[in-house]
Order: sequence, then C-alpha cells, then structure tokens
Amino acid sequence: MFDFREIELSDKSWIDELLAKSDFMGCEYSFANNVAWRRLSDSVISRYKDFYLISSQDNDNIYLTYPAGEGNITELLHVFSKYCCNLGKRFVLSSVTRDNLEYIKGNFDGKIESIKSNADYYDYIYNAEDLINLRGKKYHSKRNHISNFKKQPWEYKELTHDLFDDCIEFVTESYNKKSETDYSAVVEQFAINTFFTNFEYLNLKGGVLFQNDKIVGVTIGERLNSNTLVVHIEKALSDVNGAYPTLCNEFAKANASDLKYINREEDLGLEGLRKSKRSYHPCFQLEKHSVIFKKD
Repeated sequence: MFDFREIELSDKSWIDELLAKSDFMGCEYSFANNVAWRRLSDSVISRYKDFYLISSQDNDNIYLTYPAGEGNITELLHVFSKYCCNLGKRFVLSSVTRDNLEYIKGNFDGKIESIKSNADYYDYIYNAEDLINLRGKKYHSKRNHISNFKKQPWEYKELTHDLFDDCIEFVTESYNKKSETDYSAVVEQFAINTFFTNFEYLNLKGGVLFQNDKIVGVTIGERLNSNTLVVHIEKALSDVNGAYPTLCNEFAKANASDLKYINREEDLGLEGLRKSKRSYHPCFQLEKHSVIFKKD
C-alpha cells in the first residue's frame, strides 16, 4: 500500500515538485531539512499518487506529516488510517495548520479521538521587511547592538566553498561544548554536515560574519516556498556584542529582499531561544496541531 523507505538525495526533484504544489510555509516542508534531520525520529518517506509522505513511528503510533502535493487528501487519509489499523497502531496526523485543522474536522467527524497542540513547535514567522530594515522603536535595541558590533572592523560574506572548512570548524567548536550524551546535539551535527556536504545541490544560501578577521557567526537557509525564506542554522559567538542581530540582519538583506516572510523555525521550548525569537517581533506564529484518529 505504501512503500516507505529512507529519504535519499536522488529524491530531490520529485519531492521539490510536490512541495511546490502545496507551497506550505512550515519549516518541515523542505527537502533539505527532511534529508538533514532524518535521524532525529528515523523518518521515512513514500509517494502516494501526487502526495509526498513523510512518516515515523513508535510502539503505539504512526505519525504522518500533513501531506504536501495535490489530489484527494480525504481519500489518502482514509487509506492511511486503514494502513495504521492493519499494523495495530494509532494514526497521528501532525503539522496540521489552523486552516487544515478546520478541513480535517469537517471531513472526519466522529473519527477523531483528540487534537493536541504544542507551542514549542510553532514556527516564528517575520515580515522580511522588518528584519531587513529594523525600523521603529521595537527594533531600537537591535540597531544599537548592531551599531556597537560595527565599531570594530567587520565583514559579512556569502557562504562559499572556500569558507566551508573554517565554518565547519567554527560550528564544531559549538557542538563540542555540548554533552556527548545529548542525542539532539549529535543529530544536529549530522544535519549541519549534510548541509555543508550538499550545499550547492540543496540550493542552500549561507552567510559568514567576521569581526577583526575572525569568524563570529555562520548561518544557512533557503527559499522555502513562493514567498518565504527559512533559516535552518544560525550560530554566533554569544559573547560578541551584536553578532547575532548583525548576522540575522545581513542574511535577511542578502536573501529576502524579494520575499514577504522569513521563517526562523521553532523554539523547542528552550527559554533562551524563545526569548531570542520573540525579541525580533514575529508577525505571527505558524500553529501546528496533531490530530489523533480513533482506531477503526
């Protein structure tokens, strides 16, 4: 019924085609993210007609990211529900936005066991113009931090192949400060390595920030859909005043001038990360819900 397998780089063409049909704004609707973070939950993929499926499971549940593509989504979800039932597991549909949630409620009345939501996984969405221009009182502190940073000799460069080795060393130093038993840190390092190793193939964009000829920040992202830039990786020296806002601002100016939004992904419930993302004043957070279906 479904031929699930591990995602491969050679899948890029057909996956990109189906992602483009939906034009979703969530950071999980990125081939680069999917291939780089596949180890986080041992996700697998499949194609069902003109839908792209990405799934994972545990002892009790099979999780399906809301499918991208086109066609009869109601039929697909009914078929997938039966697939889960045949395996003796519960079907959990994840990454369901507010609009799609209303559709699911209207078409699966009586089949829904519960709906759960976790704000830790809501994406932070910003107006690109805001992060490029930093206008107004609300960005006063950001402008001050950037001004202080630029009092020292500085430079922002597009991330190119000749800078890869130095950037990998910079990011690795950050990784090595984490606990060796922190599995998420190990997975993150795998993801970053995937980004660098396949940078051009994945159509990624990057930026490198220097102060006094020393790397103080590295960022990687890509155009996610028709109107959104997504930031996958942003690493800077926290003890260098203004490094983070300068890196954010320069990357936005270099890559989002023709786009409407910038997705800076979720905060994962980490208080420091949440405070940082909120300090850039998102125009909204992209809600993501999980719909748990009743077993047939």
